[in-house]
Amino acid sequence: MLQPPVFGKVQAGMAHNELRKDYLLNRWVVIATERARRPTDFAKNKTEQPKTVNCPLCPGNEHVTPPAMLVYLPSEGGIRKDKEQGDFRSKNWLLRNIPNLYPAFSPPKDADDSKIMKSRNFGYAVGHHEVLVESPNHTDHPANMELGQLVLVVNAYKDRLRDLSQKPYVRYVQIFRNHGLEAGASLSHAHSQIVATPFIPPVVSDEMEASRNYHKEHGRCFFCDLIKQEAQTPRLILDGGHFTVFAPYASVHPLEFWIVPKRHTPNFLSLTKEETEAFAQTLKTTLKALKDLVNDPPYNFGIHLAINKDAQDSYHWHLEVYPKLAIWAGFEKSTGIYINTVTPETAAQELKKTIQQTPTD
Repeated sequence: MLQPPVFGKVQAGMAHNELRKDYLLNRWVVIATERARRPTDFAKNKTEQPKTVNCPLCPGNEHVTPPAMLVYLPSEGGIRKDKEQGDFRSKNWLLRNIPNLYPAFSPPKDADDSKIMKSRNFGYAVGHHEVLVESPNHTDHPANMELGQLVLVVNAYKDRLRDLSQKPYVRYVQIFRNHGLEAGASLSHAHSQIVATPFIPPVVSDEMEASRNYHKEHGRCFFCDLIKQEAQTPRLILDGGHFTVFAPYASVHPLEFWIVPKRHTPNFLSLTKEETEAFAQTLKTTLKALKDLVNDPPYNFGIHLAINKDAQDSYHWHLEVYPKLAIWAGFEKSTGIYINTVTPETAAQELKKTIQQTPTD
């Protein structure tokens, strides 16, 4: 069974900072127990936010956005999927997926571009950058969103991942969410972003390599072993039928947590209807706990996944949540070593307690 490294055991009655290494990455974190803070220390008084005027993502302003490549519309007995072209814009939509007006990555300029993908000699960042408008309701964020709407969001993630991963110049699809201005959300309307890149980003690539080596050595998936082990530690937050949630051993961010499926799969395209609903419920429950515990802090989340065939057996998709509660200064930025003033064990305990105290919908 996988055993995380522990450096400098703490003697009874003493509190020493701990140096911990990430499960897979060559990344180190100082768990600063000598200046440890309670999660509630990070809670700030919320100031009344001015109402957004002419939000480009709100219903009625569809004309200021590019045509959506995916729209969910209400239909008798379910949902109808459509797309927009030219000047046409859908009304009464439930969810829209549109190109980002200021993309980090752009589609190939012509069909021949994809043929030279291996050389990467484009002169520009080829790929896709999209905005998923999660709801027509401006403030309908995952923590307070109706479960049925959040299920639609997860299904839209699947639809876009399926489409983008089939393009010959795409090697990775990153799905992420920025919540709050301090976390990089320039628009307050509920939305996620999807970026398709012509290469596998370094963090995920390093995870894949380490997972592949573990699989070769042990004949098992690293993450499958990890969730079994973390379910027995004080870092466990939630252990449901389909997903396990825990604060990672070497958490970089105060109150960081991961949501990991119990069933091994490299990405979430094969999620069943039951698993999709369970994932949406787990995401809602944990983000609601974070919101209640620290008074709706800014956060980012990102889904780590694999679409390359050589990672199918060894890699295991998961979602990582990074609350924006600390500022990285000179030491962290110049060394890549991070200082976390909330132990993962404390983070898990407080989030778990908050979940248990929250009435179920």
